[in-house]
Amino acid sequence: MLHYSNYLKQTLAILLVCFALVSTAQPSERENYKGKTPKYIFYFIGDGMGLSQSNAAEAYLGAIDDKSSIKQLKLSTLPTQGFYTTFASDRFITGSAAAGTALATGHKTSINTISMKPDRLTPLKTIAEIAKEKKYKVGIVSSVSIDHATPATFYAHQPTRNMYYDISLDLSKSGFNYFAGGGFKHPEGDGELNASTKNSMSNFGMADGKEIEIKKPNSISVAKSRGYRIVNTVTDFNNLKKGDDKIIATAPNLAGGSALPYYIDQKNGADISLAEFTQKGIEILDNPKGFFMMVEGGKIDWASHANDAATVIKEVLQFDLAVEKALEFYKEHPKETLILIGGDHETGGLALGFAGSHYKSAFGLLQHQNISYEGFSSKIAEYKKEQKENAKFSDGLKLVKTHFGLGDASKGLELSTFEMQQLKNAFEKSINNNKEIKKDDQYYLLYGSYDPFTVTACHILSHKAGIGWTSYSHTAVPIPIRAIGVGAELFNGFYDNTDVPKNLMKLIE
Repeated sequence: MLHYSNYLKQTLAILLVCFALVSTAQPSERENYKGKTPKYIFYFIGDGMGLSQSNAAEAYLGAIDDKSSIKQLKLSTLPTQGFYTTFASDRFITGSAAAGTALATGHKTSINTISMKPDRLTPLKTIAEIAKEKKYKVGIVSSVSIDHATPATFYAHQPTRNMYYDISLDLSKSGFNYFAGGGFKHPEGDGELNASTKNSMSNFGMADGKEIEIKKPNSISVAKSRGYRIVNTVTDFNNLKKGDDKIIATAPNLAGGSALPYYIDQKNGADISLAEFTQKGIEILDNPKGFFMMVEGGKIDWASHANDAATVIKEVLQFDLAVEKALEFYKEHPKETLILIGGDHETGGLALGFAGSHYKSAFGLLQHQNISYEGFSSKIAEYKKEQKENAKFSDGLKLVKTHFGLGDASKGLELSTFEMQQLKNAFEKSINNNKEIKKDDQYYLLYGSYDPFTVTACHILSHKAGIGWTSYSHTAVPIPIRAIGVGAELFNGFYDNTDVPKNLMKLIE
């Protein structure tokens, strides 16, 4: 009877929370706000990060600590929690450009459009531009190229996200104080819609296309002529200090798509993490009039597209370390700071459960993967180039054992007959690279647009951990938002993504 009573109490508590979420009238809360204006604003966006991505990271941390429960991320400790819808003006399942525009301007737009109305003719003012007008210093940080869709929506206005060159010119035109993270994708022009702009995989750091023949004025040189200082070494980055202005700091070792290397692939001392770029932004931007800084964990999305659970989790952990830097700053300025943590959309349809594993979860198995899908795909490409005529499946098995632990019974990763066959089929397709087969719907369902052997290894390890995937694309599930600090109460409840910047505009105007 006592157990039933506890069950009723828990059920009532859940219903009350749901009622509170649904009943919050976000616009009226905004109109009636009479509180202070935050002096320091952190706006974190986990690209592709839904509730499942962050919860998977917490389950992983719990498993590493030999617990059956989760270990909370720093972002989950924020006291204000809400959810928002993500649909675009012309599609229910949004894209990063449309979602970024909604989160930056408070307006819905069409797929691939960068901070312009759906007609792709009229620019929309962004919260970062408004902050600059209000004398805040402004910083834009991302783990992907700094001219990628999400960061671009805060400073650029272009008809399509694929106009990387024009976006990079808008970057230096903005006059913002600090740009950091990835580099420029096409600093000398996009060409005549070459392979990289036609192929959507280039937006995930793959299939970047060939070098263009007719070059335009280098946008990095244009940025220098507009007063920006380019920093791309660890030493020069570490020497940046408070008071430095108009800085473009890029990773010393750029990976595919001019992005930071995946966190799982980064090397201590040689690479700069998202957290370090965030900390340096705090140092540079801190001033008596305050600052606005947007920080994007962009490669959560890329790894989710590839259904690479271990790399997704490591990207979430890198993102959370950046959040921790903001929380440390908040503790010193609790009455002047606002921290927001959201996402543009969920990617991959990540599920904390898989049909083949029933109710079993084993997130700790993911620790045996030591390379991203991107890094492993490069190894397969190198092997194929060297050994195509003499390729052996046994060599492939050695590679997945070394980098995923698959086949190692001592780690609990023995392979079943079915899994061995999956890997064998995929290995043959990777080696043969038959373009006609790639047009088959079944091929796409199995491998997406990725190397078959790589994505099969990722899937098998995910399934053994108890993780399922439904898509190689985005999904339309509502996205969680967390907040703490001045004006945080405006971000409680269930609302639309356009309400997030509208609330911010209310706070700073």
